[in-house]
Amino acid sequence: MANPTLQQPSFLLANLKADATTKPLLQRCQDLVKIIDEYPAKELHLIFPWLVECVFGSLDGVIAGWNLRLLHSRSNEYNIVMDFLNPRYGPMMKLVYKLQAEEYKYEIPINYLPSCCNHITACIQEGVLPDCPLFHNKLQFPLSGLLTLNIAFNPFEFFMFNFAYCLISPKYGSSTDSAYFVLVDTYLKYFLPTEGSVPPSPFSDSRGSVSAPSPRYYVSFASYGIHSPSLLKHHIFHQPSVNADPAAQEIWRSETLLQMFVEIWLHHYSLEMYQKLQSPQVKEPFSPTEEHVLVVRLLVKHVHAFSNSLKPEQLSSSPSAHSHTHTSPLEEFKRVVVQRFVHQKLYLFLQHCFGHWPLDASFRAVLETWLSYIQPWRYTGEKPNPQPDQNRTVPEKWESFVHENLLMYTKLFQVFLNRAVRTDLVNAKNALMVFRVAKVFAQPNLAEMTQKGEQLFLEPEHVLHHRQPRGYLTPGQGGSYLSSRQRVVTDMVFKVKSHVYGLEGQDCQYKQMFGTELRGAVSLPLIQIIVQARQTAKRISDHSSEVAANKSFLSWFGLGASDLNHSFPGAEPEETGEYLKKTHEFLDRALENLCQIFKLNQGQLNQLISNLGSLEDDGNSKQLPDCVQSENGLILTDLGRRQIINGLRRFDIHYQGDPELQPIRSYENALLVRLFYRISSLINERFGRHMNALCSRPDFLGRLGRHYLTNLDSSTKLKHSPMSRHVLERSQRPKLSLRPLASYRTILLLLLFYVFGALLSLGPISSTVLLLAGGFLYGLLMTLFADKLKTH
Repeated sequence: MANPTLQQPSFLLANLKADATTKPLLQRCQDLVKIIDEYPAKELHLIFPWLVECVFGSLDGVIAGWNLRLLHSRSNEYNIVMDFLNPRYGPMMKLVYKLQAEEYKYEIPINYLPSCCNHITACIQEGVLPDCPLFHNKLQFPLSGLLTLNIAFNPFEFFMFNFAYCLISPKYGSSTDSAYFVLVDTYLKYFLPTEGSVPPSPFSDSRGSVSAPSPRYYVSFASYGIHSPSLLKHHIFHQPSVNADPAAQEIWRSETLLQMFVEIWLHHYSLEMYQKLQSPQVKEPFSPTEEHVLVVRLLVKHVHAFSNSLKPEQLSSSPSAHSHTHTSPLEEFKRVVVQRFVHQKLYLFLQHCFGHWPLDASFRAVLETWLSYIQPWRYTGEKPNPQPDQNRTVPEKWESFVHENLLMYTKLFQVFLNRAVRTDLVNAKNALMVFRVAKVFAQPNLAEMTQKGEQLFLEPEHVLHHRQPRGYLTPGQGGSYLSSRQRVVTDMVFKVKSHVYGLEGQDCQYKQMFGTELRGAVSLPLIQIIVQARQTAKRISDHSSEVAANKSFLSWFGLGASDLNHSFPGAEPEETGEYLKKTHEFLDRALENLCQIFKLNQGQLNQLISNLGSLEDDGNSKQLPDCVQSENGLILTDLGRRQIINGLRRFDIHYQGDPELQPIRSYENALLVRLFYRISSLINERFGRHMNALCSRPDFLGRLGRHYLTNLDSSTKLKHSPMSRHVLERSQRPKLSLRPLASYRTILLLLLFYVFGALLSLGPISSTVLLLAGGFLYGLLMTLFADKLKTH
């Protein structure tokens, strides 16, 4: 870092800090514009770190900054911030370039690196050079020891590091119309242009060119991928000076921005660390927010658009031909930007999100990020085809992309299916996600391309080793005159295997997306759950329609309660009739697409739907979830859990203990409840054996005793509850219960009965005898005609 020789910068910084607490943002920005224009770089050098902290917040969280993620277009300060930070004409970027021309450095202690860079910090502390090229040649080794290591960034890197880190700081409440989200989009469009080139810096050093990092900086391109040509090979590595080609020195800003975004936002690990984190004992500290994932999706979409803007003649040129033709560094950057900068880290990022994200509708952000990456043909800048989405054929030119990103299609698709079978598909938002995935993979040619990629990966190793020397040697190097077709196939086999082994390790156990194992374990159960969920949605929707019709009829008489949603009691907004109709539509179309993807027989699907439909007609909603009986009660199976999640079946929820020991209700007299419990307990304890003997008799007296001493409705409900066998048998023993007499309703009825008896000149004893006789006759009649009543 440059050491100040004047005292004036310290007064300048002190004045700016004082103004930060007294002046409004507009006046502060106006003052900063004048200072940036009038002061030399040597004096601006000391205020730059403070200004960056004021804008983005400090790394330790003490300074909040301008809260870009909470600043929306409705705010009065929105336009001020956007103009100040604009990459084309903003004063902040002008300050960055002014300091960049003087080659100043700004240090960040490694212990202040965010948690997303823990893997980099661990490598540095262990004395190992991190695999991230962005941090190469930037370590500062002080004399005080290893623990105080610093990373020295140039002004542009320092600015972009803080800008990227602002996203992962603990702030909430942002959305896609925030100042931060719009700035990310603006910076991506400016530094990764789809048309033209990156505008040059307005400032230059004394030699007449912008000060860029050393040529060693571009070793980063060679460190990505396996056996692939190095980026900027012709323009950078073979040049004596970085200033020999002005275009070559300009592209470092585009690379720096992309690498900084990828390293900070796409939390990733080495393969060994990633495999360790699969253990359930290891706690994963990284948990991206929905806002974080939305910004990553914005990055993915723009990187695809940037890569697809490559000229067709440059895209089709071979690596060997490329080394002898003149192409700009920006075109070279577009050629390799996806595979070497984004592919590996995004895969680990998405796999982490797929495995740790809650099973709710917020997963839509992760899902759309994944679907955006695996559909680069959507971001070609061409006019959309007027054909419907399901009829659009994936062009053959994208076959190599599918093969080189095979795990993005197959592995993540399998993980999604495992999530889907554990999700409530009656919810319209969850049903929409299943439909979106099925619709994407049902695009013509995509399933065939994916299946072909799996076949290339599964090609035996001895065939690959037999072909490889012939495929990579030219005739002049001693190779045979192998057909170009064989060379292409050998090259693709090698790329697919390198891709899979590079991400999953040499000992990975690959599961085929179109194999019988996945089809039997996941695909068919998912289709079964979809069929059940759509029937449940239809049943609830029909019920909601009936309730709405009844309420509309009764409302003419003023008897209907107002319910704008026309939903069943306790329904969420997503469970109303309108949403359930959407659920049915989404699941219908998802079924069609899944059958198309896996080539399922339509006749078998129709049979499955009809079988499940017959179960629904037989009262499926009243049946228990699928479970097995054990000594400790009913135990749910995996099918039973999915039935409960999707609302297909459920257990009856009610009190399962001793009915006499239930909490005293508000409609009961507490004193009488306790008194009658003691009386009934004494009677049951003394005459319990006689009651059991009476109720065990198969004749009429046994049936009469069971009518008075057992609760048939309660026993039936208990059989359909997950209670242990011992508790169930104890609850079904015959016993006398006097607790109903403690109810205020019963007391009132008895009081009215005795008053009515008094009006008829009946004494209390006569009324009591009459009451007991009436109760006995009622029980007698119920016992005599019980069978006929059940049949009816």
